[in-house]
Amino acid sequence: MSEFEDLEEDIFADDDSGEELYEHYRFVADKGQGPIRIDVFLLDKILNVSRSKIQNAAKSGNVLVNGQEVKPNYKVRPNDLIQVVMDRPPREYAIIAEKLDLDIVYEDNEVLVINKPAGMVVHPGHGNYTGTLVNGLLYLKDSWPQINGESRPGIVHRLDKNTSGILVVGKTESALQHLSRQFYERTTQRYYVALVWGNIDEDSGRIEGHIARHPHDRLRFYVDEDRLTGKWAATNYEVIKRYGYVTLVKCKLETGRTHQIRVHMKYIGHPLFNDYTYGGDKIVYGTIFTKYKQFVENCFKQIPSQALHAQSLSFSHPISGENMHFEAPLPEGFQKIIDKWDTYTQALQMGSVIDED
Repeated sequence: MSEFEDLEEDIFADDDSGEELYEHYRFVADKGQGPIRIDVFLLDKILNVSRSKIQNAAKSGNVLVNGQEVKPNYKVRPNDLIQVVMDRPPREYAIIAEKLDLDIVYEDNEVLVINKPAGMVVHPGHGNYTGTLVNGLLYLKDSWPQINGESRPGIVHRLDKNTSGILVVGKTESALQHLSRQFYERTTQRYYVALVWGNIDEDSGRIEGHIARHPHDRLRFYVDEDRLTGKWAATNYEVIKRYGYVTLVKCKLETGRTHQIRVHMKYIGHPLFNDYTYGGDKIVYGTIFTKYKQFVENCFKQIPSQALHAQSLSFSHPISGENMHFEAPLPEGFQKIIDKWDTYTQALQMGSVIDED
């Protein structure tokens, strides 16, 4: 894989890209189709694409035959349904500028820093053609960097739909390139706050593991302990506060893989609170008492999904070189959950009973 391809993966990996896969090409092999490698088959079908790119797509799990991932040397059979899928929709969908209530933390001629709310998708896609961050950014100004021949907001990194927090956008082509290089070279500083299930043993630690798309559920990722698939990733964490059945932690990313914090925490037995994709939307630790169940369910209602917030981001300004640092407070729903756990643990220590009806 080239440096640029790896750069694309690293700077875009924090987004919702694992949530949806979009079909870009579909072919059905003829009844009389002879055995031919799928990379050769697709090379004949798709214009302006190299065989190496097709092979890379297959190795990354983006080529499906009858709904299953295949390798580049797979031999096409009669009546095979062949799909090429990607983590973003085909370009034919027009992106419409919309006036949205964006929380702009900072803006100058080169960069724009946003505090993205949970529930907002960054890029338009299947089922989310309006109300995305890109729709809102297009309303703010007409001139954006040229991306694939189109003027688009310079999204340098992305956040999952239900992850809130700080996100930087390049307003010019030079700013986009400069910021992208910083993310690739890992000179930026990104800190997240997460509420995870369980009482983490250590006060701080580092989680390593190759993150790959799950072989049986393409909307999820997992840690491949054999390191045969996926990409190496590392997450550092530090305990902020312990609540017995859950722990509030700060995470620092060394890499930026899709769902990285969520996957790594799941891997060590501490899925994120209310993360339905990775099993955190049910009681993982705690008691079997009805009052506790009601308490947890009331906490779940405060946020749409995982309790994860991109709290701060530091980077060098693309023109002045000045160190820029931005922070965003926990969103209201997340803070309410923390307050509830504070009250709950204090009541337990005092031997009181909490009425969460």
